[in-house]
Amino acid sequence: MIANKPNTIDEYIAGFPCEIQEILHQCRMTIKEAAPQAVEVMSYGMPAFKLNGILVWFAAYSKHIGFYPHNTGIVAFKKELSIYKGGKGSVQFPLDKPLPLELISEIVKFRVIENLEKQKLKKK
Repeated sequence: MIANKPNTIDEYIAGFPCEIQEILHQCRMTIKEAAPQAVEVMSYGMPAFKLNGILVWFAAYSKHIGFYPHNTGIVAFKKELSIYKGGKGSVQFPLDKPLPLELISEIVKFRVIENLEKQKLKKK
């Protein structure tokens, strides 16, 4: 795994074998396309995208990609995510299956809208 704590998403991805790097790149690009205005950050040692707060995190593990769209992202896509293992604010996409890129994109777009709405409410 990763010896030193990475400071950037590039450093994080570089710490994995090539086949895992490819999956992480797919996830990263999907999130970037769904939220082009979001900023890439490292948060809790994981790659994350931020727009008026964290939208989503993602991370690689030995058998899955962890995707963390907050509890609200999980609840909003409960039916679509029901075929995957997960928790209150997370879902596990198995490494031996293709990433559900369209679903990831939909969840990220949902989170963008959610964070922008929260920002509007704060300004009032």
